[in-house]
Amino acid sequence: MREWFSKIDPTVKKESLYIASITGILSLLLQAGFLIARHWDYTVLLGNLLGGVTAAGNFFLMGITVQKAVAREQKPAADLMKFSQTMRLLMQLAVAVLGFALPCFNGYAVIIPLFFPRIAIMIRPFLDKKRQ
Repeated sequence: MREWFSKIDPTVKKESLYIASITGILSLLLQAGFLIARHWDYTVLLGNLLGGVTAAGNFFLMGITVQKAVAREQKPAADLMKFSQTMRLLMQLAVAVLGFALPCFNGYAVIIPLFFPRIAIMIRPFLDKKRQ
């Protein structure tokens, strides 16, 4: 396991950790929102966990794919990226369907965290600007 983890590019690790951190923070805010709206129950927590792990995992898998693609020629790299994007999108779709199909998950709490990485990417420039 360590050997595999050591092969991951430091940038992929760093950016994945950033996405996971912001996803965690936004997930806490989502829990608070459901609690304030008096719609919180254990299904919200389970749904949020499923959606958050899927969202962060999707970003990590994208990073791994990009890392592999840069070592290839242009056509095989493009094919790998397209295949990865399709599979990751299908994974998210399956998780969303699962979130609404199974009663142990709140479907909305599954779907909302899938957008958290996009929010994290949008706020990154502001956080970087603040650090400088």
